[in-house]
Amino acid sequence: MQKHRLEDLLKSNAYPGRGIMIGRTEDGRHAAIAYFIMGRSENSRNRIFVEDGDGIRTQAFDASKMEDPSLIIYAPVRVLGKKTIITNGDQTDTIYDGLDRQLTFEQTLRSRRYEPDEPNYTPRISGVVHLIGESFHYALSILKSADGDPKADHRYTFAYSPALSGEGHFISTYLHDGNPLPSFEGEPIRVSVENDQDVFTEQIWNALNADNKVSLFTRFIDLSSGEARTRIVNRHK
Repeated sequence: MQKHRLEDLLKSNAYPGRGIMIGRTEDGRHAAIAYFIMGRSENSRNRIFVEDGDGIRTQAFDASKMEDPSLIIYAPVRVLGKKTIITNGDQTDTIYDGLDRQLTFEQTLRSRRYEPDEPNYTPRISGVVHLIGESFHYALSILKSADGDPKADHRYTFAYSPALSGEGHFISTYLHDGNPLPSFEGEPIRVSVENDQDVFTEQIWNALNADNKVSLFTRFIDLSSGEARTRIVNRHK
């Protein structure tokens, strides 16, 4: 599979929706994570990321304008021991609880489906990073309707072990803008990963469509010390 530059993929796509990238820096020293959200409606755009313990959560920027929090207020990132969970919805909590009960990543998601937002039936995308010594492996999942048919589910899990230096994998909720929005298809896309977190963060944020981008989270985890550095960029200050 060809390796792409994530910023090039994003620049050419006005609306990938929400996206997760997990990988390893070129120098091999850090696990790299990115998660972004976008929005087309005022309700979706009225959000920011805030730190919450070892993870983050979404929060209304202007509480007086919040219409329906059900699918937009959640904890996208939580940490359980050596595992970091990243998702686009409240399935973060489902995965956390399942892993805590010794279920596999795939098993934790058996109780979940795509989002109930007809006609889009937005996929639930999820990722997990598992640190093992000075290395790690990771997995990505997508739960989606059967090509827009809500009567059936398509469930895919992609595992990468061990993580290779200089590359990662990217998955998003949508292929591109549309009405209804077309769900992501195929394997997660192989991408290159920068060594510098600030450059990595800036490149992603600047590549996202200016009208639709809402918030971006990145985290670099030092594989020697376990130290995690977080960056958050919000459209609303």
